[in-house]
Amino acid sequence: MPPTPRPRKAHRAATLVDVGREAGVSAMAASAVLNGAKTSTRISDETRARVLEAAERLRYRPNAAARGLIDRRIKTIGVVATLSGDEPNQYFLEVFNGIIHGAAEAGQTTTVFTLHSWDEARERVPAFCDGRVDGLVLLAPLLQADAADWLPEHTPVVAVHANQGIAGVVNLESDEEAGAFAMVSHMIGMGHRRILHVGGPLGALGADRRVSGYCRAHTAAGLDPLPAHILRAGFSAADGRQALEDWLRQHPGQPLPQAVFAASDAVALGCIDTLLARGLRVPADVSVVGFDDTVLARVARLATVRQPLRELGRQAVQVLVARIEARGQDIAPRDAANIVLATELVLGATLAAPRADAIAIA
Repeated sequence: MPPTPRPRKAHRAATLVDVGREAGVSAMAASAVLNGAKTSTRISDETRARVLEAAERLRYRPNAAARGLIDRRIKTIGVVATLSGDEPNQYFLEVFNGIIHGAAEAGQTTTVFTLHSWDEARERVPAFCDGRVDGLVLLAPLLQADAADWLPEHTPVVAVHANQGIAGVVNLESDEEAGAFAMVSHMIGMGHRRILHVGGPLGALGADRRVSGYCRAHTAAGLDPLPAHILRAGFSAADGRQALEDWLRQHPGQPLPQAVFAASDAVALGCIDTLLARGLRVPADVSVVGFDDTVLARVARLATVRQPLRELGRQAVQVLVARIEARGQDIAPRDAANIVLATELVLGATLAAPRADAIAIA
């Protein structure tokens, strides 16, 4: 007959001491049973059964931090990203969706660490690697090459869309230049010549690659981009809205662009807001194309360049877990290298052939 359960304060989780007391054994014996010592000859089958029954009655759950000290694994990965402003970051949400699915497949939990700016990374990122996580995914990090000097050596790190290569860090990205080239080439093939590119920030590698693809598509078609038809702004809808409005105000009386190629879906949606507010129709008067293929783009049926954002997140977890396991077995990980996934065109409802006559900017 099992012993009568002893009262335990309800405000705390059961410990090995509680389980041992409940089963009439030492905490060390309870630990031997509950922490995986299944073949120990010092623990009888009857004692093992008592400990397991006691743990079940007390709803005991192993302490992850304590087990991590034994296994050298906490089975938690961290995600580091910058979140600024009130506007939801659709890019982050898409990649993070892939990360949490990949983590679930790998039996990992996920912790998110946010920064106001990547300028804080040198000080804050090493502090995240204090035993709370086994490895980190850096999401679109804007870091200098010397980041390898301060990133903790004991914590594997991978990046998604890093701004530049970092020694020892695997980077996963999409072929953004090829995606921009393919979309702008398609727009030129439809007859568009006045294509305004509302690009991302100067110095952001992904934004620079979109500009490069835009220019290469014109060159391949034997064309020169029109003067002042490449803008550099941010990646948000507010950035796109303001950048296009400012440009239109600076060019009164000139022909309206036949199409806008935006650096992100958010920028494209902001541009659509500006055009609609001026009484213009999309795509009848101006076509608008984005970049990313986020959930808002899918809802709006936006023409865009699809980046495999969820797949990038999922594969980032796979690579990170492999490097964590290699470290746990004292095996040198494979050399860090870029993993590049292809983009594809989404020819949505906001892209059409240009109208026959030009509209002057009011």
